Amino acid sequence: MNESKSSLTLYFAWVVSVIATLGSLYFSEIKGYVPCELCWYQRIFMYPLTIILGIAAFYNERYIKKYILPVSLIGGSISLYHYLVQKVPGFAAIKPCVQGVPCNVQYINWFGFITIPFLALTAFTLISVFMILMYREDRK
Repeated sequence: MNESKSSLTLYFAWVVSVIATLGSLYFSEIKGYVPCELCWYQRIFMYPLTIILGIAAFYNERYIKKYILPVSLIGGSISLYHYLVQKVPGFAAIKPCVQGVPCNVQYINWFGFITIPFLALTAFTLISVFMILMYREDRK
């Protein structure tokens, strides 16, 4: 991958993390949706990506992928589990949220399948794909 494509890949990953962070803040601070326990875990993994990817994009630090990819994959796994808790009845019984808002609450349900954890899963997946693309190109 030439230098400009690598820079764009890093920049796009940062843009995705910024949109995800601002989206989660919009839902909680403006719309008033109280985050559940699993939502907080997803935020714990997404918010630092915004800062780290922003710095990496500014300095065009390609080696950041080895730090970003594991964080993104773990966050995506939490999002996938949360989405399954919301959409598959059997998953909610495995470990229900015990404090605050239940994790199976769907504040949004656009087109019958797009929920907040689905949006987070999409963001984590895109960031992971961008990091894998950078990794594959660096190996060439």
